Formats: sequence, C-alpha cells, structure tokens
Amino acid sequence: MSGESTAEATAGAARGADDGRRFARRMYAPRTIGFLLGAICIGGGLWEVAAPWWLWALLAVQALAWPHLAYLLTSRSRNPYRAELWNLTFDSTWGGAWIAAMHFNLAPAVVVMAMQAMDKAVVGGLRFVARCLAAQVVAALLVALAAGIDFQAVQSGNVARLASVPLLFCFPIMVGLTAYNLWRRVRQQNLELAALSRTDGLTRLPNHTAWLEAVEREFARAKREAQPAAVLMIDLDHFKSINDAHGHPAGDEVLRGVAEVLSEALRQHDVPGRYGGEEFGVLLPGSDAASAEAIAERIRKKIEWASFAGELKVTASIGCASIEANDLFAASWVARADRALYAAKAAGRNRATRAAA
Repeated sequence: MSGESTAEATAGAARGADDGRRFARRMYAPRTIGFLLGAICIGGGLWEVAAPWWLWALLAVQALAWPHLAYLLTSRSRNPYRAELWNLTFDSTWGGAWIAAMHFNLAPAVVVMAMQAMDKAVVGGLRFVARCLAAQVVAALLVALAAGIDFQAVQSGNVARLASVPLLFCFPIMVGLTAYNLWRRVRQQNLELAALSRTDGLTRLPNHTAWLEAVEREFARAKREAQPAAVLMIDLDHFKSINDAHGHPAGDEVLRGVAEVLSEALRQHDVPGRYGGEEFGVLLPGSDAASAEAIAERIRKKIEWASFAGELKVTASIGCASIEANDLFAASWVARADRALYAAKAAGRNRATRAAA
C-alpha cells in the first residue's frame, strides 16, 4: 500500500471513530434515563415476587453504573460504533435477565421488551431488533433455568402495573425526541448540500445552472405580467494574462473580489451569478434597457476602480439586454446580452453595450 493510500485509510478510520463516538454520545442520555425508568418498572415486578435484597442491590448498581461504564468502554474502543452496538445488545441481555428475575411478571416484562425493541429499531432496523431480541430471550431462559424459575408468567398486580407506567409513558417520548432531533439534523444537512450544489465554490454566487434557472423563472414572470427585466453578461478583460503573470491563486482572488463588487453594487432583488470562467451574469428584475445600462456602467466603474489581490487592476466588458417582444425563450434573451458583450469587447473593452432590439 502506498503512503498516500495509508494516509487516506488512516483518515477514514479517524472519521469512522469520530462518527462512532458521536453515536455513543447520542445514546448516553437515553440509556441513562432509560435504565433509571427501567429500574422502576423492574422494581415493581421484583416487589411482587418478594425478591431478595441482593437482587435489589444489583438492580440499583446496574441502573446507576452501567450507562456510564458503557459510555466509557465505547469512548476507549478502537471501533466506537461497533462497541456501542454491543452495548445496546447487552442492554437487551440485561432486560432478558430481569424479565426472568421478575418470574416473567406480565406487565413489566412486556413493557421492558417493547421499549427495548423500540430503541433498537430506531438505531439499527429490524435485523438489529432480531439480534437483540434473541439475546434477550437467551438471557431470560438461562437465568430461569439456573434459578429454577417457573416459565409460567406471573399475573401483574397493581404495584407492577403502576411501576411500568413511567417507562411506558416517558421512554417513547424520549426515543421520539431523539429521532426528531436526528431528522432535523439530517434535514439541515440536506438543505446545506442542496445549497452547495447550486453555489459556485469560489465566488459563493449562484452557479451556472442555478443562475439560468433564476433567469428562466424571471423571464416567464415578466412575460406573463408584461413587466420589464434585463440581464447583464460580464466578462473580465484579459483575465488570462492575470493568471499567466501572477498565478491562478491571484486570479481566484480577483474573481472573488469581483463577486463582492457585484454583491455590493446591485439591489437586494438582483441576482448575480458565475456563468463560467471569468464570466458573470446578472439578472435585473424590473429594469428596462436604460436602467440596466446605468447599472452596468456603475458595475463597470466599480470594477475598474477597485484593486484585487493586493494591487491588481482589472476591467470588464458588459453586455446588456432587456426583454423584448420577439424574445420567445429565456435563452434568446441571454444570447442577445452575450452578443452585446462581444460587441463591447470588439469596440475596445472596458465598456457597457446595450443589445439591439
């Protein structure tokens, strides 16, 4: 394996370990609360079978100590995610042992099994539920056989039923809130990813696709409501010479600086975008040809007066086009602005040119 591959594998393992530790942290509070509520539920069953004092002591120690021990084991593991899955399996194993210790007291046994199946389903789906349920059943059988406990379930009395209520009521709410918070986090991440997919990484402006979609929407609206609108196509003059003379990092600084100039010079409802390379587009809703040309001239001057990447100077050629009656598609509207841009370059650059109707 090459050094680069080894480094990538190490980085991947580190990311996996971090994800596993975050998973363990998310499970820490639910496990701590769940085991306290579970101890109350199980305590009702133990009370009705007159359990010896050492079982009560074991229940108290487990409820108070196991969640913290489980988190400690996970945080020190080389594979925290796998360690946490084993902790969850042990949770169910403990549940099975206590079901037997309660002599299969019906109400608390059903509640414990249901609540533990619920959190396992949220974490790992049906396969994980089946794995944990199997561990639970095996533990219950082994404890019952070892202690000579009758497999016939004890009918629950009032104490066991009442002791089951806190776990039955509170735990589903807690699991639901955990799932809700996870859904919100995933939704926010999806929104951020969607925004990134429509944003130019260098200039933070809408990218080519996103800007053209905005133009399409505005074209349809302006045509439908018979309202004016205009687009500008902006190209930085002799930009290749900047990259050749000062390097691409300097060229990137110029592009970022021009994007800032556009954002500062435009109105709030205008839409600048990076069209590609050193070319930008600007959508001007509500602007006729004269006002669009005025805005283009203001942008041109601001770019000419600004300094980028230290003392670098750059100029821009701009083509303007307002919507005309013979524009049947948004593409033809943008194409007229593009032709006006090339006319500005042909006329000597560093100027704004209005497209012919």
